[in-house]
Order: sequence, then C-alpha cells, then structure tokens
Amino acid sequence: MVIQHVDICCGLNWGDEAKGKVIACLAKSGKYDMVCRWAGGNNAGHTIYKDGHKYKTHLVPCGIFYNVPSIIGPDCVVNVESFFHEVDYLNGCGFDTSYIKISPKAHIVTTPHIDEDKKNYSGQGTTCRGIAPCYRDKYARVGIRAKDVDALRDFMWDEELSGTILCEGAQGFWLDITRGNYPYVTSSTTLPYGACSLGFAPQHIRNIYGATKIYDTRSGIDPDFPEELLDDAELARVGDVGREYGTTTGRRRKVQWLNLDKLMEAIRISGTTIVIISKMDVLEEVGLYKLIYDGRIEKCESMEAMKRFISAVIADDCYFVKQILFSSDVETVQGI
Repeated sequence: MVIQHVDICCGLNWGDEAKGKVIACLAKSGKYDMVCRWAGGNNAGHTIYKDGHKYKTHLVPCGIFYNVPSIIGPDCVVNVESFFHEVDYLNGCGFDTSYIKISPKAHIVTTPHIDEDKKNYSGQGTTCRGIAPCYRDKYARVGIRAKDVDALRDFMWDEELSGTILCEGAQGFWLDITRGNYPYVTSSTTLPYGACSLGFAPQHIRNIYGATKIYDTRSGIDPDFPEELLDDAELARVGDVGREYGTTTGRRRKVQWLNLDKLMEAIRISGTTIVIISKMDVLEEVGLYKLIYDGRIEKCESMEAMKRFISAVIADDCYFVKQILFSSDVETVQGI
C-alpha cells in the first residue's frame, strides 16, 4: 500500500491550543490509517474527551483512542519509564496499546538528561523532563536510540507509511526552536514541515489544520508573557473559566488576549489551510471580547462581532486558508 494523503495538525500559538481535540476528532472519522507524532517528548500533553470521559497523554498519539496505529516518530525523544507508565494508564482505561509503535530512530531520554535539565535549564521555563539535553546528545551523535533499548523491542515500528496519514504536532508555532522567542522555546521543530521527518515527501500534504484558542496562553517563562499578566483581573477570570493549567506540569498558564498579528504570521508561515479556534465558550461566559491587532488591544461588542472581525482579517491576509472553524465544545469540532 502506498501513501495516499497526509494531513497535519499543528499549534499556532504557544501550545495548549486544543490540538488533541482536533486530532482526536479527525482520528475518529475513520479516514486515517495512521496517526504519527513527529517531534518532542513527554514535555508535551494532550487532554482528550471521549464519550464524556477525560484522558491525558504526553507522548502517545491520539489515534490510540480510536484503534488507529499510533506512531512515535524518529524525531521524537522517549523517556522509557514515562512511556511505560503511559502505556499502563491507557491499558487501565481500556485502550488497546498494541496499536502503539516507536520509530527505532527515536532517541532515549536518560536519568542524567533529566538531572542536567533540572540543574541547568529551569531558568528558561523548561518542564525538566530532560528534553533539551537529549536532543543535544542526538545532534552531538552520542545519543541512545530506541532500537538500542531492549525494553522497547515489542513496540518497534517497521518505518513503513501507507494509506492516509494524520500527523500530530506537539507544543506550538511560537515555541519552535527556530521561530520562537529563543531561548524560551522548546528543543524541537514544531512547524508542520518537521512532519516530513516521518518519511514522506511534502507533495503528499493535503491539509494543514492549525489549532488556536480565542485567547492566548503560555506556560513557563517568556519575557513576551510577563508575570504581571497573572495580576490582571480580567485575564485571571479568563484563565479560571478556561481551567488553564498545564497538562504536563500542572502550572497555571499566563493568559493574554488573542494576538491576531502573531496568529496571522503563524498561519502564513505554517501554510495552514484550515484554522480551528477553540474555547469560544470561555469568552462567552466571561463576557469580554478583546484581542490584539496592529499592536493594540481592540474590543468587540459581541462574540459574533469578534468572529466576523477575525474571519475578515485572516481572509484578507492569509491566502492559504480555505476554512475557519469556531468551537465551543471540548470533544468535537463541527465541520471536520
């Protein structure tokens, strides 16, 4: 069987954009033969709602919830202990973990990587999962790969892609090692071109789903998200209603109004064709409709006015975009 099409879901902000929901919605459609994660490690996290139940993953792709082969790709990094903890959790929830496969080329996060991360990188807002030291060793060509770890033998992927493939992004555009606010970034490529590391040509790409929220959030340290944001009463209310705490770290996320300037840049450079904007219900409940555009805060009179404004600006400036979808539901996205 040959590759038919590749669809990609990436985050357009600083992570935590409801990518998991989008990927799970696509995976349950029955249209995909594989769901593949292309970068990062257990420093990321997805929260999934299925049949009214809430589940969390950190490394395993969301295809696992719908019995779709779920591949941890060659540019991912794997903490073996954490991986098996996640497998046990998924087994305990009734999911068939035989669908999980790991690229033999993925690199292994070791205890010294984690210790070094805690000691040297916490000032950059790292999750202290050993990700940066692991990637450093990969590029220094002294790393350990998954194929060298006997414990993972039963999960080895044959590195064959076939059928229709869904690629799962981790973190978000502005955390990319190159495009983000360096050094307050992650240690891997979060842009959709990184998905080609799974082993397909870019000509196979059909749609790029870009996930964002109706407001911005940021976990960890970043001068672009100063600590004072936590003291803003309106933004704190948005964070409380939106339950903005990190899936991986549990840290309270800093909240800011949607920066439409940054969002449009991310859409253009990523080549996003379908934009999904989630958590519309949060601003509805708070009753505030603000965003940042052209460097200043703009206030809309209603959610409908805000949606019209966002749609018009994106349509005028982002010519790859074919569709903009708004979502207020934790489990579904109407239109995909």
